[in-house]
Parts: sequence; structure tokens; C-alpha cells
Amino acid sequence: MPGDKGNLQKILESGAFSVSAEIGPPMSADANFVIKKASELKGIIDSANVTDNQTAVVRMSSIAASYLASVNGVEPVVQMTCRDRNRIAIQSDLLGAYALGLRNLLVLSGDHQCFGNHPQSKNVYDVDSIQLLGSLKRMKEEGVFMGGSKCKFPAEFFLGATVNPFADPEELQLIRLRKKIKAGAQFVQTQAIYDVAKFEEWMEKVRSLGLHKQAYIIAGIVVNKSLKSIEMTQLVPGMLVPDALVERMRAAGQGNYDSEGVSIALDLIAQLRKVEGVSGIHIMAIGWESIVPTLVEKSGFLPRPVIE
Repeated sequence: MPGDKGNLQKILESGAFSVSAEIGPPMSADANFVIKKASELKGIIDSANVTDNQTAVVRMSSIAASYLASVNGVEPVVQMTCRDRNRIAIQSDLLGAYALGLRNLLVLSGDHQCFGNHPQSKNVYDVDSIQLLGSLKRMKEEGVFMGGSKCKFPAEFFLGATVNPFADPEELQLIRLRKKIKAGAQFVQTQAIYDVAKFEEWMEKVRSLGLHKQAYIIAGIVVNKSLKSIEMTQLVPGMLVPDALVERMRAAGQGNYDSEGVSIALDLIAQLRKVEGVSGIHIMAIGWESIVPTLVEKSGFLPRPVIE
């Protein structure tokens, strides 16, 4: 029904600390792949992002995989990138997603196609993420499509966006964050945080602008399973991984990397949940989704609250 709120929105609006994770759809039509991941996360988290052809690699539709997760007990956050669709296709897909009962939406620009398995494909970017957020907010509030015509039964998503606290220039990232929230973002997920001290400095600026009161800020965590994983993460542009954490993983020694990766993630979660203005944690256990229940339990997040 119009105006229905999903579990994630209810959790955040109640003031409870949210816990979310990710489900990466398969590079196939294997529904059981999604069902299995959903079964591992059911009752453990408040919602799961279902990625949209992440790293520009062809995968099962985010909307289809989100529906599979939903009917198997995990509330999804549909992801929609601006890379692959024009405004007609985006609106059509999102009307369908809402009709299927999906209520959360994370809007992204999308990784450039040159990084994926179809580098010869053409990107679209008919609208950018800020324009899309604004259009979807207008659809909710005014019942109109992007072209101005009336929409009798609009999609009223709980709208989300992303931000990278460590990308340069910092001032531009704060401007874009403010624009995304003004355009309609109700929650904002950060890229992975390893340097909590630097993140706290960034959050001071977010709080000085009052942005943490205008949208829920959810801090991202990546769980590294190996020394190579964290070393590669350190090389990614826009990621800030302190050398001390890399050395900590190296000192653990081969055979202990996975347990040390969990220990690092637990330490980061414990620090981040104390940062003023942070409303939740988003766990990105890329290729290691089975570790999420352990992290959630050891962080003291269970049982999850039930908000009627």
C-alpha cells in the first residue's frame, strides 16, 4: 500500500541503531544462490543491500534478487545505478519494484563500464544520482513523473544515497552530501571506514552543517579475509586504510588472517557506534557473507529490535 514503511525505516525512525549487510546477486539466473544468502542473514540484520551490477559486471537484476530476498525473510535495499538506464527505464523498473513490495532504494551513479566484463558497452547517465533522488522525491510528494505527467499510484521509496568521507576534495564531498540530502536522501551509507579518527573529523563537519539530523548516517565496514585483501583495499582510490591495520593483519600470520580480519572489523564497529551522528552500521563482507552473523552477534547487536 502507498506510504507503507519498511523495517529499515522503522528501525532508524525509532532511534535504534541499524545493522545492515549486502547480498551480491549471482552472475547467473540461479535463484537458489540468493535464497541461500538470505537464509544466512534472516533475523540477523535489519536489511540487506542488493547490488546493481556492481563493478559493472553483469549479474542478476537487483530488483529480481531483492524480491527473492524479501520472500525469504530478508528486507532488501534495492540498488539503482544511473549508468545503465535512461529515465524511462529507471522509472518503469522502480514502479515495478514498488509494486512487488520493495520499499528501500539506494541511488548510485555506478562504476564505469570499463571496469567490468562489457567494457565496450555504452553508459547512459541520462540523469545523475542527485537528479534521480530529486525526481523520486517529487514523485512521492507530488505524484508526478520526471516528464511532469501525473502518476496516480507513485512509488514512495525510503530513499538512500552514498558518500565517501575520504575522497578529495573533502569540501566537494560535503557539498554533494548536502545536495543529495536536499534532493531527497533520507539515509546515507558511507564507503568503507578504516580510519575512525579521520572519520570523526569528517563527522564533526557533518554535524556542524546539521546534516546528521536531516538524514540517517550509516557507517560502512568492509571485512577483510586476507592480507592481500586489505593490501588491495589500501590501493583503491578514495580509500583510507592506515598502515597500522595492514601491519596488524601481516603480523597475525598466514592461517590467522581471517580471524584477525574479524577482530579488526569488530574493533572498528565498536568505535564507530560511539561516533555522534552515526545511526547504523553497514557490513560489506565481499565474498564472505557467512561471517556477518558472527560479527553481528559478537558486536552485541542481537536480538534485533522489532518495530511495529
